[in-house]
Amino acid sequence: MAVIYVDTIGFLSDLPHNLVESFSATLEEVVYSDLIVHVRDITHPETILQKASVLSVLKNLNLPSHLLESMVEVHNKVDLIESYQPTEENAVAISALHGHGLEELKEEIEKKILKATGKKILTITVNLQGPQLSWLYKESTVQEVDIMPDDGTARVKVIISNSAFGRYRNLFPNSKFFVP
Repeated sequence: MAVIYVDTIGFLSDLPHNLVESFSATLEEVVYSDLIVHVRDITHPETILQKASVLSVLKNLNLPSHLLESMVEVHNKVDLIESYQPTEENAVAISALHGHGLEELKEEIEKKILKATGKKILTITVNLQGPQLSWLYKESTVQEVDIMPDDGTARVKVIISNSAFGRYRNLFPNSKFFVP
């Protein structure tokens, strides 16, 4: 599954007037997103004010409510605050410098992207002699194929839309699958 990341302007106060229009145009691209990831310097003395300012700008873009509600908030530089734990529901604490929390962040982004795009990750057992593997390559994103030579099958890990999975189950009703 292809994912495009777009990095927009960070928090800037007192932006020069001649730059406002170009930065506004960049921010307007957010409306086409499946997910917003808001990275905050949690150690900044005005981090709460900065968050409020960013949320205000995003709300003024008239984004769909689900996009604002599903936003992932990244609290960076937590290595500088002893025993830091975020209190917000969609917040992930990281230290980009030391790599702490990055796996959790990747998992959270993956979960939210899959939900926003109506897809899921499944592992499906297919017969190597049948058409299932070819079908999965055409209709889903195959991430991994683990061939089981003893029984002529393969375990195929895929990212697949709900509708494509429904078609797969109709075409191949005896297939075994599980959510990893």
